[in-house]
Amino acid sequence: MKQRESLFVDVLIGAILAAACLLAWNKYIKKNDSEFYQQVSVDIPVEKKIYKFGYDLSSFSFDELEIKPNQFLGDILSEYQVPYTKISSLEKLSKDVYSVRRIKAGKKLTFVKQDECGSPFCMIYEPDPFSYVRYGLFDSLTVDVHEKPFTIEIDSASGVVESSLWNSMIENGQNAVMIDKMEDAFASAVDFYYTQKGDRYKLIYERKIIEGGYEAVGDILAAYYENESGRHYSLFYENAKYAGFYDIDGRPTKGEFLRAPVKYSRISSKFNRNRFHPIKKRRIPHLGTDYAAAYGTPIHSVSDGVVIKASYTRNNGKYVKIKHDKTYSTQYLHMSKFAKGIKKGNRVKQGQTIGYVGSTGLATGPHVCFRFWKNGKQINHLRENFPPADPMDEDELPEFYSYRDSIIKVLNGDEIFDTETDLDNP
Repeated sequence: MKQRESLFVDVLIGAILAAACLLAWNKYIKKNDSEFYQQVSVDIPVEKKIYKFGYDLSSFSFDELEIKPNQFLGDILSEYQVPYTKISSLEKLSKDVYSVRRIKAGKKLTFVKQDECGSPFCMIYEPDPFSYVRYGLFDSLTVDVHEKPFTIEIDSASGVVESSLWNSMIENGQNAVMIDKMEDAFASAVDFYYTQKGDRYKLIYERKIIEGGYEAVGDILAAYYENESGRHYSLFYENAKYAGFYDIDGRPTKGEFLRAPVKYSRISSKFNRNRFHPIKKRRIPHLGTDYAAAYGTPIHSVSDGVVIKASYTRNNGKYVKIKHDKTYSTQYLHMSKFAKGIKKGNRVKQGQTIGYVGSTGLATGPHVCFRFWKNGKQINHLRENFPPADPMDEDELPEFYSYRDSIIKVLNGDEIFDTETDLDNP
């Protein structure tokens, strides 16, 4: 009997102790509830969705193939059971967006499907690493172009000219696109055809970076070029009223006339009233400036104007003449072909492509002979002092000056910046 009572007491004490422990643990959990669950939640893995062309990789099926030489898109789509009538409609629809005729062999096509066994509901084509074209293959066909997501980083480059700006920038890791943007930034302000050894430059620019490590040159934010005449600044400035490159006084760097009608070129023959003609073998005045460039290089109008001639002659080859105002006219000789829409009576804008470099007419190689008229007389445009462009309105200048002062400090090395926000316009 006593043994039973003792056993009962032991069990009862054990139960009380267990209940007390449970109660204490419950109070501990309530007291530390947020910390406990926060700790637990950290340990729970969260599945991160990965997207391609805007589609979740885990929810859709992707077929990728490389277009072979002489392989027709119609044949490829037919293999995916896309009917001929839909293929024909897609070709017509794409003309005004991104024509399927521009799809090239060697590039890849990606077909997106709901599942592996289904038919594709869209086709993706990537013309370059930074964009893609989506061709919707539903009953209502669609064609749209998309930029791939990218991040922007701010970088700088500088150098000293030894032989030419081109060589200096290439040696410093820049490419033709950046050199093109550099020329655009200074436009009429700096004559890059007369660079000299010892000239210095610096620029601050954007780099666009997408997944996979691809990079593209973004916009130039600011630059200077220093030569024997001093330091020339070009600052990109934008607000509700203005957008473009300006010098430190708030004047557009792009004046009434561009310095040259072609980029990536060199002067192969200067304006010379006593030049020995290389073909006719006698002295004939050369009343123009020859810019040697690769065959097919775009030729640009150096200013706004009206086309008064787009014709062909035995000596000039294919040429265009433009009247800019009552004082100035320009002429562009030896073109391989005219640009679309260039004909007598049509208006053109500064920088507009009017034709392409060739060697038609009396020419020894691909170049454009650029001729310049002032009051009906041919002149050497490189010696003409054109009036500067008008500055922005006075009430806009204080805001511009504030931005100018901050960006020049960065250009001159007085400030260090790490992010794009350091260069935001005011």
